[in-house]
Amino acid sequence: MLTRYGATRDELAELLADQPRYRVDQVWDALWRRRVPLDDATELPATLRTRLGDALPLALSPVVEATSDDELTTKWLWATRTGAEVEAVLMRWASRASVCVSSQAGCAMACTFCATGQAGFERHLDTPEIIEQVLRAQHASPQRVTNVVYMGMGEPLANYDAVRDSIVQIRDRLGISARRITVSTVGVVPGMRRLATEALPVTLAVSLHAPDDVLRRQLVPLTDRYPIAEILDAAAEVAGAQGRRVTFEYAAIRGVNDSPAQAEALGRLLGSWPGVGGAHVNLIPLNPTAGFPGQASPRRHLHEFALRLRAYGVTATVRRTRGAEIDAACGQLRRRTLTPVEHPASSRMEPCANTSS
Repeated sequence: MLTRYGATRDELAELLADQPRYRVDQVWDALWRRRVPLDDATELPATLRTRLGDALPLALSPVVEATSDDELTTKWLWATRTGAEVEAVLMRWASRASVCVSSQAGCAMACTFCATGQAGFERHLDTPEIIEQVLRAQHASPQRVTNVVYMGMGEPLANYDAVRDSIVQIRDRLGISARRITVSTVGVVPGMRRLATEALPVTLAVSLHAPDDVLRRQLVPLTDRYPIAEILDAAAEVAGAQGRRVTFEYAAIRGVNDSPAQAEALGRLLGSWPGVGGAHVNLIPLNPTAGFPGQASPRRHLHEFALRLRAYGVTATVRRTRGAEIDAACGQLRRRTLTPVEHPASSRMEPCANTSS
């Protein structure tokens, strides 16, 4: 079924064949350059907006919207037209905004500490469903969306074609540079090698989480298929082909992967990694999930871990967590129907009106 953000310009022109030619330009400009809801495209007659809304329905229906205490992070639970549920997160700053999108409903990678992996896999999202998450977040943001991160539900490189096509359209239709798009993977080596052949200089983020295969296998079952050495080789191939530095994500779990010896091992592993610009490790305090008993490493401990990495020439940063109180932080997105509840302070979780604007 044709949806609002799945229609090509030619398909839109066909729908508007009985209209003046400039109407196609007006609609396309409103949807993609100005990024406004169809109902806000007031240069179009109301009857035409209604007609287009019926002919080009939205692919996602809002179920629940949650807002963080500082009101700068918003998470939506969306229902697709098939009933599959996905989540997306908007993160706002003073002059810009980023959107974290899902590429699958659920995830088959089964990473033990990740809520999405704990929930299991339902299906891949198609290209319009991925893109619509960006546009619907933009509709809610007074700041211009400048960055897109494929770090929501699912493994992006397991849904390679839809993810690649969505990146191309986000670049070409929304004008967001590929350099402002980040694609995360737990190490799907064939997808990484395919990405190295694309003329899309996105930032690759590899979820590493351990300095050796024995420990990583306990956290990321895919390690059985693709050991760390293969993942690092593929990551170096992407870095060389795209001329972009790769980020290695490291969810730090107290007493599991955060010891000084493990920092030293990670430093030795990545200090000699041949990728462009060297390795950059993003240390992430573990975010709590119902299905995993681990606890986050203290931030002071993470700064010490980072210092050990830097001694080996590895760039290391400690991520500032956003949205954890609404389960919107890294590793917390999950395919589920949320029950609206009252949150303390100013955080809010509210049922969404099933609108088509």
